Amino acid sequence: MNYPQSAYLHIPFCYRRCFYCDFPVVPLGDSARGEHGPGSNSIKSYLDLLYRDISLTSKGIPLATIYIGGGTPSLLSASQVASLLDHLRSHFGFQYGAEITLEIDPASFDKRSLEGFLDAGINRLSLGAQSFDDNVLRELGRSHSSNDLLEACDWIQENFKRGRLASWSLDLIRNLPGQNLIAWKRQLLKAISIAPPHLSIYDLTIEKGTVFAWRVNRGELSLPNDDLSFDISKITSQILNRAGFSRYEISNYALPGHASRHNRVYWSGASWWGFGQGATACLWGNRFSRPRTRKLYKEWLETEETTSKLGSLKSIKKSQSIPIEDLLIVGLRRREGVNMQELSKGLGWTNNQLETNTKELKMAWAYPLKKGWIKQKGWRFYLTDPEGMEISNQILVQMLEWWESLNGCSYD
Repeated sequence: MNYPQSAYLHIPFCYRRCFYCDFPVVPLGDSARGEHGPGSNSIKSYLDLLYRDISLTSKGIPLATIYIGGGTPSLLSASQVASLLDHLRSHFGFQYGAEITLEIDPASFDKRSLEGFLDAGINRLSLGAQSFDDNVLRELGRSHSSNDLLEACDWIQENFKRGRLASWSLDLIRNLPGQNLIAWKRQLLKAISIAPPHLSIYDLTIEKGTVFAWRVNRGELSLPNDDLSFDISKITSQILNRAGFSRYEISNYALPGHASRHNRVYWSGASWWGFGQGATACLWGNRFSRPRTRKLYKEWLETEETTSKLGSLKSIKKSQSIPIEDLLIVGLRRREGVNMQELSKGLGWTNNQLETNTKELKMAWAYPLKKGWIKQKGWRFYLTDPEGMEISNQILVQMLEWWESLNGCSYD
């Protein structure tokens, strides 16, 4: 039985909800602190729920990657992070050299607390920069300034050079309101000058129910058009390639040896544990999310605890494989793409079926293949950078239509 070797833990608290955010978060105000002060009681009671959530699962095998995300997990104190990791370690165990990532936001920690996180066992950090421009940060509703960000980068880089961190990542958002090529290039060059070994670059998406969605509906946001968005993507790849970064997944770039092992779990079709309010888990082919509000999460947890020792989690069939359509989708997000011959083994295809079905897939992808947006090497298909990756949604739809034609199902 292949138990998950990775775990995601969700810490929903943050200072404020950013204008683009639809994550399951709990804003506590700009004075919030994890152990003492405003919001601390809410954080403590949530951590108790999180410990109970972890205890619901079977022991499994030691973990190879752990990711503490949010929200703003760096609102927790170093001792709270240490206690969380101790609880997780006592339940599952950690493999030697496990990658343990903590998401942090500028202005939510100081140099002393950063060193406390590292003492607790964190060996990789993901810094939510989003932009180095104060005007942009205000437009996004962020709580930090560019000076806060630069100070945080200095502290992190100092510990990275000293060998206390195995790696760290910096997050940026592109295709923002009013953004042009010059402004975006300036952001990229600033990020490169700071020398993080990993960059996560996300396109702004307008999510229903957010401040940005409201402003778009009122005609108050001027977003880059498709042509400008493509040019921004193209210059991103060009600049980062010249700086030595490899695009190993649609949103992630890394220097050699610094690709996030935890990220690759998500895009490889492997299973992972997910704990906390709104957290998504993928267990033996079953992907599900816990309730997104504290009230419903607590009620769900109590039901799981009282209906049986493991509640409905016990009903998950551990022999199930990941659905083929999920493997195709996550596979194409990666630099390696998808290997049809490998996938066919799980489907029980004969060699003739493999050849016939792959031929039909190539027919569905005739135009992208002709344009060079998809490349084929043997049985492997992968998206080109940046052209293929920028129209990945269109290519994925074509692939799902091919899969639908084989199985007589619909994804409408």
